[in-house]
Amino acid sequence: MGKKKKKINLPQLPAGINVIDSHCHLDMIGPGGDIDATITRAAVSGVAPIITVGIDLESSRKAVRLAAQYDSVYATVGIHPHNVQQADESTYAELEKLCRIPKVVAYGEIGLDYVKQYGPKNVQLEHYILQVDLAKKMELPLVIHDREAHDDILRILRKKAPFPAGGVMHCFSGDWRFAVQVLDLGFIISIPGVVTFKKAESMQEVAQKVPLGKLILETDAPFLAPEPWRGKENIPEYVLYTAQKIADLRGLSLEELARTTTANALRLFKIPSH
Repeated sequence: MGKKKKKINLPQLPAGINVIDSHCHLDMIGPGGDIDATITRAAVSGVAPIITVGIDLESSRKAVRLAAQYDSVYATVGIHPHNVQQADESTYAELEKLCRIPKVVAYGEIGLDYVKQYGPKNVQLEHYILQVDLAKKMELPLVIHDREAHDDILRILRKKAPFPAGGVMHCFSGDWRFAVQVLDLGFIISIPGVVTFKKAESMQEVAQKVPLGKLILETDAPFLAPEPWRGKENIPEYVLYTAQKIADLRGLSLEELARTTTANALRLFKIPSH
């Protein structure tokens, strides 16, 4: 007989306590997966609301449709740096219309990616600046994607500051020195499942040191699944592993960490309590 597989238990929240997955891509889970089942499973585990994120015009439209279909889902719209070469004036005119829909709670994800560089740096910068301006015009929080582009990300944000609607450095990937500069701009920091990885010491330091009122959680599903699911498809309920890891790092209960990060996300995205 083969060895019996060890059951992996999901961290358990007390009844009535929830935690928000502040950044995922529901339309990419599967692909062709059962979105209804994904949202239901998350809710049963105490993960709600879920914010599903646009990365181009098509996915932004999908995010808006999902937010209209599900009470616990909210949307963001924007053009990811990987996709900016396909965007033009008509794209941004359509995104501006989507921004006016009530359940669109942020603009993004936008930013710079100097790792994969699907678009030249100058093109990425042009669209990043344009979209920062659009987010400010629409009075929406910014959701920033930053991969090895810290200096340019900060330079533009400082030039365009202040940001009355705030913003979040999604899937934070910098060190504590960078985190301080992000916080100084009035932004908050979102920690993904990478924090559960053994060699993620820098991210773990940030997760420990960030003021609790400036911290939110995300999965970035279907990407970046936390331990013990590393390398597998990520789903919203797995944000609980991230929450438990950060609670342990900070010497808090899972309940306290969940309560505070949920309140932070509700406040940033102006989402009513569920």
